[in-house]
Amino acid sequence: MDNITFERMNELIRILEEASYDYYVLDYPKITDQEYDAYYRELETIEKIHPEWVLETSPTKKVGGEVIDEFKKIEHKIPMLSLGDIFNEEEIIDFLKRIESSNVHSNYVCELKIDGLSVSLHYEKGVLTTAATRGNGIVGEDITHNVKTIKSIPLRLKEPLDIEVRGEIYMSKKTLATINKERISKGEKPLQNPRNAAAGSIRQLDSKIAAQRNLDAFLYHLPNPLDYGIKTHHEALDFLKKLGFKTNPNNKIVKNINEVMEYIHEKEKIRDSLPYDIDGIVIKVDSIEDQQRLGFTARTPRWAIAYKFPATEVLTKLNNIIFTVGRTGKITPNAILDPVQLMGSTISRATLHNEDYVKAKGLMIHDTVSIRKAGDVIPEVVEAKIERRTGKEIPFEMITNCPICNTKLIKKEDQTDYFCPNNNCPARHIESFIHFVSRPAMNIDGLGDRLMEDLYNFNFIKSIKDIYKLKDKKEELTKLEGYGEKSVNNLLNAIDESKNNSLERLLFALGINNVGKEKAKILAKEYKNIDSLSKATYEELLNIDDIGPIIANNVVNYFSDENNLKTIEELKQLGLNMTYEGEEVNLNESFNNKRFVLTGTLTKLTREEAKMLIENAGGKTAESVSSKTYAVIVGDNPGSKYNKAKQLNIPIWTEEEFLEKIKN
Repeated sequence: MDNITFERMNELIRILEEASYDYYVLDYPKITDQEYDAYYRELETIEKIHPEWVLETSPTKKVGGEVIDEFKKIEHKIPMLSLGDIFNEEEIIDFLKRIESSNVHSNYVCELKIDGLSVSLHYEKGVLTTAATRGNGIVGEDITHNVKTIKSIPLRLKEPLDIEVRGEIYMSKKTLATINKERISKGEKPLQNPRNAAAGSIRQLDSKIAAQRNLDAFLYHLPNPLDYGIKTHHEALDFLKKLGFKTNPNNKIVKNINEVMEYIHEKEKIRDSLPYDIDGIVIKVDSIEDQQRLGFTARTPRWAIAYKFPATEVLTKLNNIIFTVGRTGKITPNAILDPVQLMGSTISRATLHNEDYVKAKGLMIHDTVSIRKAGDVIPEVVEAKIERRTGKEIPFEMITNCPICNTKLIKKEDQTDYFCPNNNCPARHIESFIHFVSRPAMNIDGLGDRLMEDLYNFNFIKSIKDIYKLKDKKEELTKLEGYGEKSVNNLLNAIDESKNNSLERLLFALGINNVGKEKAKILAKEYKNIDSLSKATYEELLNIDDIGPIIANNVVNYFSDENNLKTIEELKQLGLNMTYEGEEVNLNESFNNKRFVLTGTLTKLTREEAKMLIENAGGKTAESVSSKTYAVIVGDNPGSKYNKAKQLNIPIWTEEEFLEKIKN
């Protein structure tokens, strides 16, 4: 993090305080949850690095929002804390490992994280007496008069108990749609979303308005279960249901990380079909005794965590629009963005397709824009947030000359795209690079067409040797869209592994005219190393079976070119193998022409060694599980790929089974 200053810390505190006021007091947030989380994490990082700077009034010391003056204040006898947030599978694993390292071996309960408003309900002798919001965690707002209008909250329990219960008030999607349809017909502004609609409804001074909003509630927490002889969280949920409260039917007891991940993936799939909004999954230690042993931080319980689903649409800054040249000469404008997390990946750029696309969306440089993934895969710019413009935005202008060779661009009347007409434009060289790294050639997994175009256009690669110098650009590579540290490490490992390829792969990769994969293998077998081949005469080559005059002439011409010899020498210096290593593939019936996925930590060999064994047996490896996957090979802590294989009924092999099949 570059911006670690006392001034930045105070700026973050100001931003978060304003955001909390907008969210909790006014019920009209001006920034997204994703932006809030990013600012909050940045503040946490600064305070961790400089604990001497931490202020007692920091948002990290607080829980929830402010108490509004229009309502009577109610003090929570047991603090009403919020949950810590996590955002990916690694953080889920870390949370569970931390629990287990505390000598806790309890089951867990997974619950849907309802996107609504937290509430605390107090009953005396089974009769509802008060209802309060979370407020700041210590003091909440009295909303009893409105809560009494919610049909799913009982005014009288089935047992005459003195009890406090907690849960979430929400508005269903159907209710929101009905209300907004009526508001629009009256010329009124529609309510923003179910969460804000519920919060606004419950804070109405007139309970008649709340009653008309048809609110609902799920109850999910008993603050003092041991007082009622309850020893587990799932027993507490059953107890609440027995008393007459509405609990969520999706709650589930799970035993380990695999079952936790299976629950998460299952609920992600049905998320949109639920009648209410959820924004994540809550994971809780089931044993009440273990909950008490784990205890609390100043802000959150140590025994529970909230996994937040990746945002489906996020906001970021459009810093610039640059232009790239495709293999056909097509010119594409690209959005350069402030890096932002979206559905599990970091997005720093997105295609803007063509001039018409940019103008139709009215985009300007320095706009705040919303980003989503089209088809959950390709990042796209949805719209500019015009209300956030400051006057410093720069209008978009289409370029008139090629950004690579400066040739005047052309655009045919029936086309929307501009093209560079120069057949010798350096951008066209990208085709040779794409061929070099392709599967039949050097087989560098991860260097696909689009990434290769990006690396070329961003000046990472201008010649073949630059592919093998990418390790010097590791930090810059991690900033590319979709390429975090793990992806970059995998790519650099694949590049390094390709240095060991047998000579025939290199010969094919170099792109000698008419020398295909089979001819390259014939030449490699005959000459054994590239130095011998480079000295071969036309007559010698003609004497080789299946090598005709055209190929013989092309080989001689290739090795007569000083630039080609220079390239080969550079690749030698970079450690590429220049000799024939013999037959690459020993076909195995269990592997030949079949696709495999590796997941988890292998103990007897590295993942790269496992990939090599599979490919040497005629198989292929892939990073994701699909219907085309033949088998999934699992090590320790296999994660989501294991779960998907189970869902698709794909065979699952242990490491031992894999090694036995390879051996056979």
